Amino acid sequence: MFALPWIAIFLAAPATWASTFRWLGVGLLVVGYGTAFATGQLGPLASVAIALLGVAAYAVSPARRRYVRYAGHLLFVALALALSLHWLPGFHNPRVMGPVQFTPDAVPFTMYLNFDKPLIGFWLLLALPWIRPPHALRTWLLAGIAGWLIMVAVCVAVALSLGVVGWAPKRPADSALWLVNNLFLVTLTEEALFRGYLQGGLTRLFARWNRADPLALCVAAVLFGLAHSAGGWQWIVLGSVAGIGYGLAYRFGGLSAAVLAHFGLNVVHFFFFTYPMLQPAGKL
Repeated sequence: MFALPWIAIFLAAPATWASTFRWLGVGLLVVGYGTAFATGQLGPLASVAIALLGVAAYAVSPARRRYVRYAGHLLFVALALALSLHWLPGFHNPRVMGPVQFTPDAVPFTMYLNFDKPLIGFWLLLALPWIRPPHALRTWLLAGIAGWLIMVAVCVAVALSLGVVGWAPKRPADSALWLVNNLFLVTLTEEALFRGYLQGGLTRLFARWNRADPLALCVAAVLFGLAHSAGGWQWIVLGSVAGIGYGLAYRFGGLSAAVLAHFGLNVVHFFFFTYPMLQPAGKL
């Protein structure tokens, strides 16, 4: 399981290193998931989802006919939805934290090291190189840091005004495990999907329109907000606002900038505010 962060590092390496790191990433992916099968953390049925992702990757290749590419993207979207919601059988994701209350007024938190959801990010990084538009190190760092600082100010203000978090500085046990999981298995996957695939794909699709970039950014941000609907309407609002900030980071600095902005905000939330959220008043 702990090979998965290294897989993500190699697959997300800058495009200039792709010829070397791409194959290292593929090798680690095979080893990591092969080990998971051998140790029983993946069941035989998980191979169905992995095989279907392979079919989708074959279908979306630029060499295929247009209708085959469309079918491949539809298959991927269906698989991405099912994987993100943990609907597909064969994935035995180990629980590594919780349920635990970091503060007395917080909703209990549980964390799993997922094998299913990261497949979305791995597939995107391998099958669709265009989700990572090339940017110089200085460019993506500046865009990512700017997006992080602006989103901390805006999202914290919105979250406090909505009453979903409070000031709660802390240093929970297993923080290092949370950081690795959140960066490589959560944030990278979500940004590859919502910014790289949705925002980047919609920008390409709407390329003939004068306002393709802002339209694609807003659609991806709203969908990102809706993906947080389990937390209630407040988290849909927060997710949409954050999605705009991550989308701007992606627009000016690429996928690395969006990941930096997203992960930076998550870190501030985890260490300095109620995590994951305040309990409803009646349950305190």
